[in-house]
Amino acid sequence: MNALALPVPAIELEDLTVAYDREPAVHHLTGSFAPGSLTAIVGPNGAGKSTLLKTIAGLIAPDEGVVRMNGLTRRGVAYLPQLAEIDRSFPIDVIDAVSLGLWAEIGLFATITGGLTARAEAALAAVGLGGFENRQVGSLSAGQFQRVLFARLMLQDASVILLDEPFAAIDERTAAELMDLVDRWHGEGRTVIAVLHDIERVRAAFPDVLLLAREPIAWGPAGDVLTPENLRRARYISDGWSDAA
Repeated sequence: MNALALPVPAIELEDLTVAYDREPAVHHLTGSFAPGSLTAIVGPNGAGKSTLLKTIAGLIAPDEGVVRMNGLTRRGVAYLPQLAEIDRSFPIDVIDAVSLGLWAEIGLFATITGGLTARAEAALAAVGLGGFENRQVGSLSAGQFQRVLFARLMLQDASVILLDEPFAAIDERTAAELMDLVDRWHGEGRTVIAVLHDIERVRAAFPDVLLLAREPIAWGPAGDVLTPENLRRARYISDGWSDAA
């Protein structure tokens, strides 16, 4: 009798080390994200969470080790940075900002017309911003702008979605509605990885968790990872960085 073939992970990390400003931000991390999984990356400030996400997205090169994107191309990966990293002063309409999610499909400088515009409008309606098409992004609240970015992710139609603090600095109603969209992506079989700081939200909504303190503390089912002992260990290591500084 042949053994059942195990599914190939969507993303594999092998002995991954990434430095930031010459200091190791992530080191000796090995593990994998299963296809269709929903994983939160948590840990103290400075734990390397955002650095890891950018490395998976291909924005930072590893210093050691490797990131394997099994069966994936970079076009199949959508990345949402933190709100604080995005310049909203550029004069662009909401519909044009959302339509940027189509660039991998039609090219960056193509004209958005007809059915493509309808898709962008539908994405806006899905995040509760129907009628905002001609508003300037600079006039939006933080929560409204985050909805715009989620609409853009919808148009990218990626199989892997990377979210860096997607619920930070927005109101609870917006956070809950965007979490519903994350759940929908998960239900569609997409692999979703999110950096989060709200442990209670993680406990309630994320089946899998990577607890990071530059080095991996624990990785697996949320109930096994988010134990008092593991959280104390992460904090203890974090305090050690402060003492060294």
